[in-house]
Amino acid sequence: MPYSIIEIVMKSVYFLCRAILSYLQEIGEKLSEIGGRLDYPLLNKELVQDETYSCGSVLQVPDCAHYFMDNLDRLAEADYVPTKEDVLHARVRTNGVVEIQFSPLGESKRGGEVYRLYDVGGQRNERRKWIHLFEGVDAVIFCAAISEYDQLLFEDETQNRMMETKELFDWVLKQRCFEKTSFMLFLNKFDIFERKIQKVPLTVCEWFKDYEPIAPGKQDVEHAYEFVKKKFEEVYFQSSKPERVDRVFKIYRTTALDQKLVKKTFKLMDESMRRSREGTGT
Repeated sequence: MPYSIIEIVMKSVYFLCRAILSYLQEIGEKLSEIGGRLDYPLLNKELVQDETYSCGSVLQVPDCAHYFMDNLDRLAEADYVPTKEDVLHARVRTNGVVEIQFSPLGESKRGGEVYRLYDVGGQRNERRKWIHLFEGVDAVIFCAAISEYDQLLFEDETQNRMMETKELFDWVLKQRCFEKTSFMLFLNKFDIFERKIQKVPLTVCEWFKDYEPIAPGKQDVEHAYEFVKKKFEEVYFQSSKPERVDRVFKIYRTTALDQKLVKKTFKLMDESMRRSREGTGT
């Protein structure tokens, strides 16, 4: 049964609170060890908040934490009604397979295809539920969160999320049911990546150990993005047999919270798919 908007928002807040409570327990244990020592700075709201978010990659704090924590007073109001921004920031893990129908051109659907999109869970225990369902699909949209290069898996805190994404991408590419299937790679969460790359080096991820940064600022953000993009391209061509390399392969930079960008991306994808079916190139 589909979740209601309020359920989605509240579930996101629930997972956030669980992560914070776990972290507070760790802090409590550390404070007990510190006791009366005076060589630690006095705790205040700003220090605690900065420390929590700086450890977010280890504590499994979701990306939406800042947003919901900044809006707690409004969320706690008795007559609270979720806004569009609340819904966009809400996160609920996909379980099983969820079908969605949509048109890249909007409700009018004039001149565009109507797509049936199957949203599948990316966690390890979810993959066995869906791979056998995709014989004959037109395209695979592989969504990779490029901002997670310093984070660990929720289900395995010994594995880097980006390394897991690389392995999953390689595995999906090699599946027989996708031999002639188009691949649309969404390098998502660029907005978070853009902020993080200026504080956390790409080299914290084993896959990106050979990255060499240039001058800091916007120039290095673009340089880092192109490096990550090239890494995914290498996996694609290394994992594709010679007879498969002519299938459509497109890479899109995306930010899921940017509605205009998402609409533009799906229109471009729609055009690419139609050109492919018509045999007019990719």
